[in-house]
Amino acid sequence: MSDSTVEAILDFWFGADSQSPADEARMVKRWFVRDDTFDDEIRRRFGELVAPAIAGELAVWAESPRGRLALLLVLDQFPRNLYRDDLAAFAGDAAAQRCALEGIGCGHDLALDPRYRAFCYLPLEHAEDLALQQRCVALFTALAEDTSALPVDRYAMYLDYARRHREVIARFGRFPHRNRVLGRSTTADEQAYLDAGGGF
Repeated sequence: MSDSTVEAILDFWFGADSQSPADEARMVKRWFVRDDTFDDEIRRRFGELVAPAIAGELAVWAESPRGRLALLLVLDQFPRNLYRDDLAAFAGDAAAQRCALEGIGCGHDLALDPRYRAFCYLPLEHAEDLALQQRCVALFTALAEDTSALPVDRYAMYLDYARRHREVIARFGRFPHRNRVLGRSTTADEQAYLDAGGGF
């Protein structure tokens, strides 16, 4: 895989470096609201990268901040788009969390523009681990307080979601909305939470 593949992934996911507020809003919606057309485009253009990434065959990408970011997208985001409501959606999570922590440890996240950093931290938000959730909230707090991180409301949104994910893990130790897909039994407390509209 070449640097051109890394740049193709980043260009696809983030679009132009300079965007209007309307463009920014469209990107956020594309990332976080189900869109089968968007999922199909990921599958067509990048679907073949997911298995090699999980197997560690793209680890060389992590030598640079932009390469690591592209690898995190392939490990953490693309499976969620490609395998919705399937166990495979979480297949890259462990590798993504390791990759994210290594990148944070060597400062790769801080070498990137603020608009990219959220995707360095989202693997920790997806973790069913309270320590990683605490780390995630701290990172998103720092990002929200970064005066160069614009638009401000987007980073406040990221921090809010990080806190909400942490609350779920603090309460249940896992994400109840994953139970069915992962073949786990749901407790009465978890079911009450789900019935009240809990989940992400």
